[in-house]
Amino acid sequence: MTVPPRLRRALVRMRRDIAFIAAGMTLHLIPLLLHCWVVMLLLGTVLDPDPDTPVVLALTLPLLFVAGWGLTEPQRWRFRALCGVELPRLRFREIKRQFGYNLLIGPLLVVLELLLLALLLAAVAAALVLVWVWLVPWQWRRDHGGYVVPAGYLTVAGLLALAAVPPLAGGLVRLEILVGRAVLGVSRSDELARRVEDLTESRAGAVDAADAERRRIERDLHDGAQQRLVSLALNLGLAKATLTDLPPEAQQVIDAAHREAKDAIEELNNLVRGLHPAVLDELGLDAALSGLAARAPLPVRLRVDLPADLPQRTEPAVEAVAYFVVSEALTNIAKHAREATRAEVTVTRLGEILRVVIADDGMGGADPSGGSGLKGLAQRVRSVDGTFRMSSPVGGPTMMSVELPCPM
Repeated sequence: MTVPPRLRRALVRMRRDIAFIAAGMTLHLIPLLLHCWVVMLLLGTVLDPDPDTPVVLALTLPLLFVAGWGLTEPQRWRFRALCGVELPRLRFREIKRQFGYNLLIGPLLVVLELLLLALLLAAVAAALVLVWVWLVPWQWRRDHGGYVVPAGYLTVAGLLALAAVPPLAGGLVRLEILVGRAVLGVSRSDELARRVEDLTESRAGAVDAADAERRRIERDLHDGAQQRLVSLALNLGLAKATLTDLPPEAQQVIDAAHREAKDAIEELNNLVRGLHPAVLDELGLDAALSGLAARAPLPVRLRVDLPADLPQRTEPAVEAVAYFVVSEALTNIAKHAREATRAEVTVTRLGEILRVVIADDGMGGADPSGGSGLKGLAQRVRSVDGTFRMSSPVGGPTMMSVELPCPM
């Protein structure tokens, strides 16, 4: 006879719940027995003082410590193997939570577990009472003929109790899972800390991926389109120099095409530098910023103070952010800083902080909340957990300060 799927699932669930409760009763009985032993020792010390009692008590207390801490892993296994509930591996500094569950909550839960298992055993015994009667000698059954009605009542009561066991066991399992997650699970602060760590790692990965993509595009442009434009400009220059017998109109077309090719090369060079300057990878931040200062349309005083005894260079993503902050700031000064005659860029490394300060002597009035360029700079700085501050009172001067973390 095949068992209906619904009944089979109910039996499997009941067997799992009973196994979970029985395993919990075994683990919870250990601290309960230790508690009872300690109480008996204390009562014995009060009622009948014995010189050996303090020694026995001193030996028992370490057992409580071991039970409070060492039973956590078996509990984790019980939740994982029997209920599929994964509890985190608690560190030793969270021992208070482990003590609270194993030494305080466990002895309370074991009372419910014992009551449920006792109910199950009593229900099975009552439901099989007619079987027990059938096993006794026939002579006894003949002499005690009135056993049928009480045995029938006990059987019905046993069957009703058996029917009540599955929901009671399921409720107790849900209670234990709720308590286990609340006490041995991840606390709210730990969960938030782990989420922050995950978000920080994912954001760092996104920043690195974007930086790697910019490098790839820079290489492709440098090795592909830029080389083709250079070749085109050379060919046009050669044609302009050698084909002197062409009509004036043709000479003008070649000359115009030559100028357009050189202008395109210059624009492409600026685009490549804006994506990711090769000099930043090859020579470092100092050389890359020196190139920016030399190409700026106004005098720039640059001071880069990076200690030579650092074990390694600053992370590429942080160097790239510092470079683009200076590049965008100098571009904004040239375009928007009224009456600015000079700028000053200072880059210093103080421990695990790279500080970049850009100042100009313009008329000020720059508002970080009003322009997309400054907003973009601030967002780029925050992408590596940096801080962005700007001071630009009306009348000047304007100062932009950026601090970027550089973990050793």
